[in-house]
Amino acid sequence: MYEHLLLETKGQIAILKINNPKSLNALNIATMTELNECLTNIEANKDIRVVILTGEGSKAFVAGADIAEMAKLTAAEGRTMSLLGKTTFRRIETMPQVVIAAVNGYALGGGCELAMSCDIRVAADSAVFAQPECGLGIIPGFGGTQRLARLVGKGRAKELIFTCDRIDAQEAYRIGLVNKVVPQAELMDACMTMAEKLLSKSSYAISMAKACIETGMDTDLSSGLDLEATSIALTFSTHDKAEGMAAFLERRPANLTDF
Repeated sequence: MYEHLLLETKGQIAILKINNPKSLNALNIATMTELNECLTNIEANKDIRVVILTGEGSKAFVAGADIAEMAKLTAAEGRTMSLLGKTTFRRIETMPQVVIAAVNGYALGGGCELAMSCDIRVAADSAVFAQPECGLGIIPGFGGTQRLARLVGKGRAKELIFTCDRIDAQEAYRIGLVNKVVPQAELMDACMTMAEKLLSKSSYAISMAKACIETGMDTDLSSGLDLEATSIALTFSTHDKAEGMAAFLERRPANLTDF
């Protein structure tokens, strides 16, 4: 179905792989166009509740954008490519499904930016992260100047972007860039375990919480709290609220089905 992606579903979990292994899964325009289309289809599919996003092979999650392609772009074309990345990565943040990045190797440049747009990042102990763009005469263009500072703080983000330094998975964990580090051989199992845990919760409630967090990060506290109050009111009208609370009071497992 896709030239640059592999998509597999296991029940309500989708496993989506960037599949350009000869270029270490580099993101070119064609790949990002396919990725945006695939995510759009997943977003509309209520049978999928969790997405695990990773790279094909054992070397790279995504080793960056396609430098050979970018070297030929004009200023206008470079902006268009950046806006494609913005649209695609922003979709990950706004879609109701939870997206887990399984960072299985190099996450450089656009790869680091792709991982940062995901809700949760689980890294193999072999993973490497960097934003090397300033060494190429450009800046991060798929959200790196914005998301990195939000995740690790302004000072650390400036250091990583200005120096182009690479950091390993443990350092990424220490500074808050990833949620968890696991052995390479256990990466997909760890992500599947997390996905299964998420499936046991209310997907509608999770999607509302995700929206509140994403919107709240870009607004003032008072507005964010107002959004939260409105959103919790919506959850009070659902089957899952009634079932979840009844199950708690009756001391039995809840059957949560809303999405």
